[in-house]
Amino acid sequence: MTVDNIVHAVAGTFILLSLALGVQDSPLFVNANFLWFTAFVGANLLQSGFTKWCLMATILRKLGVPETRQQVLLRG
Repeated sequence: MTVDNIVHAVAGTFILLSLALGVQDSPLFVNANFLWFTAFVGANLLQSGFTKWCLMATILRKLGVPETRQQVLLRG
């Protein structure tokens, strides 16, 4: 997986999980305050769209996660 794939997968997972935990009609409902986490993830996605910078992507790059599919294939 590439940096972008991981960032998108984690963001999507966090959004879906926080919605499941924060919406009252959900069978997994815990507390409506989980919706603040949904807003936080959305705000970070919006910010990274404008600034072209994402903290998670920076961390993944420093951990050695490849940025392109070609790098994934070369490591094979």
